[in-house]
Amino acid sequence: MSMFLRTVKHKLSFGLTKFLVQFMPGASYMTFVGAGSSRQLCHLINNTGAAKVLVVTDKPLRELGVVDTAVAALLDAGVDVNFYDGVLPDPTYDQVKEGVAVMREHGSEVVLAIGGGSSMDAAKIIAASFASDEDPRDWVGFGKVKHDLPRIYAIPTTSGTGSEATMGAVISDPVSHEKGVISGKTLLPAAIALDTDLLMGLPAHITAATGMDALTHGIEAYIGTWERGTRKEDARAAIKMIFDHLETAVSDGSNKEAREAMAIAAFYAGQAINQVNVGNVHAIAHQIGGKYGIPHGLANSLVLPHVLEFCREEAQKELAELALLVGAGAPGDSEEQLSYAFITAVKDLRTAVHIEAHSDKIKKEDFDHLAELAMAEGDGYAVPRLLDRDSALAILAQLAV
Repeated sequence: MSMFLRTVKHKLSFGLTKFLVQFMPGASYMTFVGAGSSRQLCHLINNTGAAKVLVVTDKPLRELGVVDTAVAALLDAGVDVNFYDGVLPDPTYDQVKEGVAVMREHGSEVVLAIGGGSSMDAAKIIAASFASDEDPRDWVGFGKVKHDLPRIYAIPTTSGTGSEATMGAVISDPVSHEKGVISGKTLLPAAIALDTDLLMGLPAHITAATGMDALTHGIEAYIGTWERGTRKEDARAAIKMIFDHLETAVSDGSNKEAREAMAIAAFYAGQAINQVNVGNVHAIAHQIGGKYGIPHGLANSLVLPHVLEFCREEAQKELAELALLVGAGAPGDSEEQLSYAFITAVKDLRTAVHIEAHSDKIKKEDFDHLAELAMAEGDGYAVPRLLDRDSALAILAQLAV
């Protein structure tokens, strides 16, 4: 399809989306914040009358004792808690099926996700599949999960994906390794806890990668072309906090102020993309993550500066505003200077938290297929500039150097 036809199709598609969204009910969150806030969330779950809770998590978190700490108040209250801890990075439909089987055998009434984005995404689709006989592959896209779900709660143990604040979930096909995004208001958690105590042991490299993931969410929401809700305010808050606190959170993992700020930043960034979705960084990062097993936050951090350079002219005003927000450049500088300064600041932050600019996992022989997939996904986002084949290939080549 020519770029002209893709552009026309993109405008028509988003015109329809904007029209339909007007008739959707607004999203609402109940959020507990601070050290020990997981106990408050557990008290809330208990007070709703839920007698059986399925915890969706991963084995390392259970072995570290993090999950036991998070659900202590439920156990103290005598709630019957069962666990599905088979979630792996980039969860698959097979893991969803396993989780549903555990949930049905237990007779769980609600689902509590504890972990990073993978656990939260898996929990959403486990809850949706528990209440339906449909194939979750048929839900890829927006608004296709229409039935009522068991309530979903979330306690993130990383500060990056923002899945606790979004109505989306990313699930991978175990054969093709392609990632599908399932999104809709029914997948939004009913309540969450941003518990600083559960973040203190997060390793530096994971802190860095997930922090850059949250930064990507904030930036993509801010430079996108869909004016909706509080996306700019939420994105600005997230971006500022990440630039102020990510380096400290990486270098001094016991710093509670930095940990709490990063948790809140990831949540704000999640709220921002929940309103307007992501962009071309994700369109490319999803492909290299699915193909090569590169963790999502790391994939985003690899791609982010290159996509900003690709759309710098179209997003110049917004990038200049962000430069001033984070102290990159001076008010008297031109928008062009400031836009370049912000991209440099993003690269400098990535370097400061010890993330490489390239990956030797990315192979040239896969570029054509990855570019096609990235273009197709990017066409579904409100981006300032649509990806073209040559530009997608050029970005992939820079990642693999």
